[in-house]
Amino acid sequence: MKKPSKRRSGDQPTPKPKPVRPVPPDQRVGVSDVVLVRAKGTPGKGAGPGGEAWSIVTKGVKSGRIFINWIDEPPVGPHASIQIYLNRQSQGRGIGRIAYRLASEDSQYPTIFAHMRKSNEPSKRAAQAAGYQDATPPDYTQHLMRWDRQQSL
Repeated sequence: MKKPSKRRSGDQPTPKPKPVRPVPPDQRVGVSDVVLVRAKGTPGKGAGPGGEAWSIVTKGVKSGRIFINWIDEPPVGPHASIQIYLNRQSQGRGIGRIAYRLASEDSQYPTIFAHMRKSNEPSKRAAQAAGYQDATPPDYTQHLMRWDRQQSL
């Protein structure tokens, strides 16, 4: 008899990641420490039509990826959507704030949205520090943040 698979069912929520404590101010990074390097995206991560992808490099070490996809999802409809993934050791150092801003400014899009879990307050603060404004409609299940090129310049 075959043992049942331990695969996660599609209807189960993704587990919430463990919180990361911010590092002391002397260990935070500055704008000059973070560079975005254009990269080839992967399916669903910047490789589709209108997609853009970058590797995030901090002080010469790869610290994550950031990408923009063109998606058509409610409540916005067709729009550019940004996502960021930082290595665990890179979280809490101010890298996300800088990467959101650099990618948004380097992007071809004048307006970009960031969708994130309501429990993901660090990502919301990073997006706000990069010039994103809260655009969450009432009763929407996620944070929805909006960046406009004209407002950020």
